[in-house]
Amino acid sequence: MPRTDLPEVPGVLTASEMAATARSIAAVQESSGAVPWFPGGHTDPWDHVESAMALTASGLHDEAAAAYDWCRCTQRSDGSWPAKLVGGRVEDPVTDTNFCAYVAVGVWHHLTCTGDDDFARRMWPVVRAAVDLVLEAQAERGEVAWARGAGGVWAGEALLSGCASIHQSLRCALALAEYVERPQPDWEVALGRLGHALRAHPEAFADKSRYSMDWYYPVLGGAVRGRAGLDRIRGRWRDFVVDGLGARCVDDRPWVTGAETCELVLSLDALGEAAPARELLAAMQHLRDPDGSYWTGHVVTDGKRWPEERTTWTGAAVILAADALSRTTPSSAIFRGDGLPAGLASVGAGCCDTYVTGVPG
Repeated sequence: MPRTDLPEVPGVLTASEMAATARSIAAVQESSGAVPWFPGGHTDPWDHVESAMALTASGLHDEAAAAYDWCRCTQRSDGSWPAKLVGGRVEDPVTDTNFCAYVAVGVWHHLTCTGDDDFARRMWPVVRAAVDLVLEAQAERGEVAWARGAGGVWAGEALLSGCASIHQSLRCALALAEYVERPQPDWEVALGRLGHALRAHPEAFADKSRYSMDWYYPVLGGAVRGRAGLDRIRGRWRDFVVDGLGARCVDDRPWVTGAETCELVLSLDALGEAAPARELLAAMQHLRDPDGSYWTGHVVTDGKRWPEERTTWTGAAVILAADALSRTTPSSAIFRGDGLPAGLASVGAGCCDTYVTGVPG
């Protein structure tokens, strides 16, 4: 049963409402431990871990542990996971670097919430193999190729949002390495290079500026904070935020999405902007279903749900945002980056990058 100290945000979400959302995620979990998008839907490693984190934050630790056991049992020999599985069958074998790296965030989140030492040591080889695989795709400048196809060739393209998420993953992986007393100095160098690329080399990444994730993820992933982070968020606020409804997924589409809105909430919280973060969390509650699950999105022009699906990862994002704002669990600071390693500063010749992760320049 869920514990009583569940995340809640007064005037927005109660603990009992959060318990219902957690149950809606657990109800979709398969016997293998996989958490697909919705019943009968596909599982991808990133959203699976996000759902596991929400289960942990809601006190459903056995269900979360089963989700991480799924990660351990389905990891391929090279440290990766397929991008898409349905009912245990591989539907898309592509290796997505961001998908693979994110297990480090989930494992660190679960450890900080539960203090389960056995879990940390059981999952350490999984995280180590995943991170080593991902860093094979890192370019000299610091960016990480987004994927490797079935032919074994890394894509010649890096994605800003994915690399920003990998930045967060590397910080959590380094924290776990320190915890299990397995220092990884190469990872520290890789983190520094990646952070520098995210801050100083926009040309390293494919232009996906239409998407809100490219706007806020450098903040959410910890590479850009302080005044630079605030300036970044304020600079495109009107492009993406629809007052009273939430954040758009794409700047030129009349579609607000719950998960992107909640990730923006987490980004604002990391910048110390609690008031607008709380307002955004309140604004997206029109996506809540009576059973506690959340619809993925809402079309502003006609008021319709789209797509017509209630996704586990949207509910998970709500729980994690509520936990961050309420400071309920010991892991609620994970996206603020409190105490996470910064990596080794890396500034190329002629570059201007005075920001070190976690410390405004």
